[in-house]
Amino acid sequence: MGLFNSVEQNGNMQKKADGKHIKGISCDVRNCVYHDGDSYCTAEKIAVGPSYATSCTDTVCATFKQRSI
Repeated sequence: MGLFNSVEQNGNMQKKADGKHIKGISCDVRNCVYHDGDSYCTAEKIAVGPSYATSCTDTVCATFKQRSI
């Protein structure tokens, strides 16, 4: 991989440095493999759904992967 990865955020392709967080995305789920130990997501891209959500309590991060203990 090169120095930068493509990141899809709000339908736009952006770039992020390897090992860095996605600008503008915060995450409190510390048991996710993409959580950086602070409050940021280091996934290459995120997917949030479902499409029929009507409030933030209806949404989930489909990118979530549980960290091994």
